[in-house]
Amino acid sequence: QVQLVESGGGLVQAGGSLRLSCAASGRTFSLYSMGWFRQAPGQGRDFVAAINWSSGGTLHADSVKGRFTISRDNARNTVYLQMNSLKPEDTAVYYCAADSKGWGTSGIESRYDSWGQGTQVTVSS
Repeated sequence: QVQLVESGGGLVQAGGSLRLSCAASGRTFSLYSMGWFRQAPGQGRDFVAAINWSSGGTLHADSVKGRFTISRDNARNTVYLQMNSLKPEDTAVYYCAADSKGWGTSGIESRYDSWGQGTQVTVSS
């Protein structure tokens, strides 16, 4: 099992930036991919971005392309989400997720088997 802890959320004005971090511990040698999802109030959980732990290949949801960037630091077992040009509609709880089963870098929620507790991001207009 992999344990995940997110940090970096907060309140920011529209147009501003935040960087989320997610530190992984435990069976980190089994990581294949890591991803970020978000859940706005009253909504389902949506894919944001994912990264292949070995190759560094990335996927980004269309809604965040050009504004958000996922990256990782293998030595620190940490994945980041740099969020620029934030909009009020980006307000959500952001969750980090890990795939240790080898499903491949994906935006499909069910392919991730470990989840963090979430960090709140609020963007004011």
